[in-house]
Amino acid sequence: MTVRIVTDSVSDIPPQVVQDLGITIVPLHVRFGTEVYRDGVDLTPDQFFDRLTRSETLPVTSVPSPGAFAEVYDALAEETDQILAITLTSKLSGTHEVALQSVGLMKRKCRVEVVDSRMAVMAQGFVVITAARAAQSGASMEEILDVVNHNIPRVDFRAAFDTLEYLKRGGRIGKAQALLGSILKVNPIIGMKDGEVYPFGRERSRAKAIDHLYHFAMSFDHIEEMAVEYATAHDEAEMLVERLASRFPRERILLSKASPVIGTHTGPSLLIVSVLGDRKE
Repeated sequence: MTVRIVTDSVSDIPPQVVQDLGITIVPLHVRFGTEVYRDGVDLTPDQFFDRLTRSETLPVTSVPSPGAFAEVYDALAEETDQILAITLTSKLSGTHEVALQSVGLMKRKCRVEVVDSRMAVMAQGFVVITAARAAQSGASMEEILDVVNHNIPRVDFRAAFDTLEYLKRGGRIGKAQALLGSILKVNPIIGMKDGEVYPFGRERSRAKAIDHLYHFAMSFDHIEEMAVEYATAHDEAEMLVERLASRFPRERILLSKASPVIGTHTGPSLLIVSVLGDRKE
């Protein structure tokens, strides 16, 4: 039987790719006051960012319930006897732990492996995508796990936005707290290191911040996958895609909308470049 692949909504994989590769998404939750929404299900990215810019109440996020993962596992267990769940970094969220705990709540018998991607957004998404492609090709669980473990160190991203205020309020700022203080309104550049948010610089203008993302992508000697993500800056994302097309085929650059959960911690100006590949020596 084909190994089925599960991940969470923070992976930001475009819906068409999710459908084509048969990936199952378990949504995290976003709460505005007393109203709770399933990320990307009850609240689309467009609806979320519209509300975020108008609301006086800042949203908060929460992990899926163990029952939500267990229900997904049980449903898939009707079609397969092996499931691989790949989650966002356990250092930023309890989602990984919930995905593990949920295995014990299953009503059906099925082998379930849970892997911490140590990443988020499309960097996590590329680990999931490569696993799903391997599964579709008929690879065994062990072979897919080898693919996943090989690619986790090969994915990376850089994100630019205009304030660290959202990350600060959400408690996910990690080592990027070094950028706080007088530069809350300066364009910070963050990524992840050892599964935590990590500062990679700051730029004095939006244009220079976008240059930073471009040069990050150019720092790879070999690129297998590339994605540009955005919250509300669609035009900037499109222009960055066109610029990156000089280095990587335009038709292979995925354009993705940041999920409400990601937007909660970054704000509406978010722009991200994610890459799967190998660095220049």
